[in-house]
Amino acid sequence: MSIAETNWPGLASKSEFELKSEVFSILQDASLRIQNSPADDPELLAVVPRLADLISQRAELQSFREAFSALARSVGLWNYVDRAAASARDELAAERATIPGLGLTLHREQLSALHTLSAGKNLILSAPTSFGKSILIDALLYQRRFSRVAIVLPTIALLDEFRRRLITRFGNEFDVLMHHSEREEKDRVIFLGTQERLINRDDLGTLDLVVVDEFYKLDPNRRDERAVTLNAAVYKLLGKSKQFFFLGPNIDGVFASDDSRWRFEFLRTRFSTVAVDTIDLKSVPDKDSRLHKEIASETNWPALVFVSSPDKANKLAGEIVEQGVKLGNGAALSRWMVENYGGRWELSEAVASGIGIHHGRIPRALASRFVTLFNERKIPVLICTSTLIEGVNTVAKSVLIYDKTIANRPYDFFTFSNIRGRAGRLGKHHVGQVYLFHEPPGREDVEVAAPLFGDLDDAPDEFVVHMDEGDISPAVSDRLADMAERVGLDPAQIRRFSGLGVETLVGLRAATGAATRARAPIAWSGRPSFDNLAATCEVICKVTKSHTFGCGSPRQLALYISKLRQMHTMKAFYQWHSDSYQGDAQKIDNVFKFLRAAEFSLPEYFAVVELFARINLPESQIDYSLVLAELPRWFRAEPLKILEEQGVPIQISERFYRSGDTVKGLGNRLREAAATDQSSLSPMERQWIRDALPDARATGLQ
Repeated sequence: MSIAETNWPGLASKSEFELKSEVFSILQDASLRIQNSPADDPELLAVVPRLADLISQRAELQSFREAFSALARSVGLWNYVDRAAASARDELAAERATIPGLGLTLHREQLSALHTLSAGKNLILSAPTSFGKSILIDALLYQRRFSRVAIVLPTIALLDEFRRRLITRFGNEFDVLMHHSEREEKDRVIFLGTQERLINRDDLGTLDLVVVDEFYKLDPNRRDERAVTLNAAVYKLLGKSKQFFFLGPNIDGVFASDDSRWRFEFLRTRFSTVAVDTIDLKSVPDKDSRLHKEIASETNWPALVFVSSPDKANKLAGEIVEQGVKLGNGAALSRWMVENYGGRWELSEAVASGIGIHHGRIPRALASRFVTLFNERKIPVLICTSTLIEGVNTVAKSVLIYDKTIANRPYDFFTFSNIRGRAGRLGKHHVGQVYLFHEPPGREDVEVAAPLFGDLDDAPDEFVVHMDEGDISPAVSDRLADMAERVGLDPAQIRRFSGLGVETLVGLRAATGAATRARAPIAWSGRPSFDNLAATCEVICKVTKSHTFGCGSPRQLALYISKLRQMHTMKAFYQWHSDSYQGDAQKIDNVFKFLRAAEFSLPEYFAVVELFARINLPESQIDYSLVLAELPRWFRAEPLKILEEQGVPIQISERFYRSGDTVKGLGNRLREAAATDQSSLSPMERQWIRDALPDARATGLQ
């Protein structure tokens, strides 16, 4: 029987004789096919994880382990070689591709990429989600060739995942810095950050390596509003670095102009370490009922359910709860949520039923906890939007792709491939499952066109303000002069706030001017009154709608800021919100959207209004600095806010905070408390802290 004709799901039910006969035929066909197939033939590669899964399930296949290892070695999947049963030749191949200090065995394409980078070349790697791209970063750090490294990641969730892994593996060798307030103490340092954080760091120095994950986000045509800021941040970092490494999935090409400053090698591969079964449900008449059935089936667990939006995720979770479905035991976490976020948030009921949710309106520490519990199979189902799909790694066996849009916009084949690629996990689920409830989009080639690699004269305004003087042509110089006149700020000020967009700055200039003429009370300093806050929010919401900040009106935005400042603890703020909320029950989590906005975008708007107010009212005492300093950290001590990002809920850490604490000091106190049975922490909270704040361990680095 040929590989193409094999009914893989049906093999497990065959008799011993039939099974052995078919496995022999599969191994024979695969061996012959190696000679005439591309090195990254997906169908051929998939034979290895499929056989690994089958051999682990059927004891009578143990005699095939040596032949299986020979196949794994031949196709380059050395991490699948069964060393206990392999021949000396196959075992040696796996040994040569192993990094003992990390406990990792690379496959052929990983080793090829590592050799390119070890030769000092710049590399852009495009590979499937299950390729194991992050392992390459760890392998590079293990080499001791790099002392100063910057890693650009698209989300805080991914930052937290990287932080935990890097601290666990390299914490004794490297300082891992995520925040401006953190300073390097060791000789070697890793700067972790989103583009918004890294673009304004002033302590980067000369870098040895820049890593950009999910590099396709550099292309503004991907309709990511943060793309230009990412280009500007990467442009700045590459100007300081000796080498770079970009990683991303399913890209067919990268455009670079002939006169680009940076040269690189592009490696595109289809090499995957897992196989995937696709179950077509697009013709099922009652998709809702079928979805609920598949969610409740233990054979699909752990299962990710992809939906289009936070509202859809909340709605689906509510429907499952109404049906009385019990998938797991999240009772302890559910009770904690009621106590610490208030009793009106319906998500607590879903968690009690064993369902987690991951989207942009979930507190970061809680979302991180959901992923941890999902990976431990304590929460077997996680309903998610694109926030989880873009980079965060899970051990999902199944992905149920229920919607065909993100928000209201159909996703393309590229995005579909990324979602689909979340099924299966090397070492956990060799064969993943993808359930399709709609026709997938048509296949199309994807080329990334990043402004920093293109003709700089054509780059967006928000990018050119960051260009080095040597790169500025006469045409760009004219654009900068015109921009300064339109915005009413000097180039340095425009550069500082370019993340908001030039047109937004123009709008804020006009709105602030109108407020000044109307004598609105925006000229304030120190601690503003409610009227001051309301007037400033009114200016901001003339340009950007209040729902962008999680609020229904400018006055509600001002109220949230005021209450956040007044409440002594975050637990009290959440309780106030839960008690006073009168809107749609499924949108009560918009308060977390407000808190996300308070961290970065909202202070940026306040700072620009302050700038224009000072220009318009030069005789007035205008100083927003206190709010600008305190709003991003929710008017709390900074260590509390930083630890929330690192996975420890602020409601826990604020119980242990002492005046003057550093992140390190408070973190150590929390670790010590979690290591004891003291009554100030529940068993669940102790485990939460231990998972969020791993200790650095010796990694065998010599």
